Amino acid sequence: MTGNDADADAESNPNAEGTLDVDGDDLAGVVDLFGALTREELRRALEELAYKHGTDPPDPEVLDRAVERYALVSYRSDGGDDGASEELLVPGPSAFPSLPPGAEDLPHIMDVPSRSVDREAVGRAVEERFRADVARALAGGDEGLVGRLLDVSYDLDAWGLDLASLRERLDDAREG
Repeated sequence: MTGNDADADAESNPNAEGTLDVDGDDLAGVVDLFGALTREELRRALEELAYKHGTDPPDPEVLDRAVERYALVSYRSDGGDDGASEELLVPGPSAFPSLPPGAEDLPHIMDVPSRSVDREAVGRAVEERFRADVARALAGGDEGLVGRLLDVSYDLDAWGLDLASLRERLDDAREG
């Protein structure tokens, strides 16, 4: 990449405040490069990308928003080889993973252990969270959340989770 190409990438990624502009799909893409990352590892990856682009890293709340929107799913690993359980992030059902410019270099820059993702544990974690979110949305009459969860329910179908009864409840609440 020439110096001008690097300058163009840097200019296309910062937002108005001079921070790296990433969305849930970008975060899912970065996580997908590694299979799974801890929050700290994902923050470090974003710091590396921001440094590469001459910007500040995004606010850590961007991770919370991605989890809230089901672009990332948080689950507890079973501990792997060393037996230590940890919270991991994986691409979520509503994400269309994409890589921000320069992200393809992250596996060469970061020292992240190889992890296998327990898809059943991820499925259980996202189903449990979805059920809790549906209960909260219905109890609070939050129409925006009801609509968003209805959309997510279709994404979860693609993951093989049978949440038709919850979708019906969301549909009924939306129709009033």
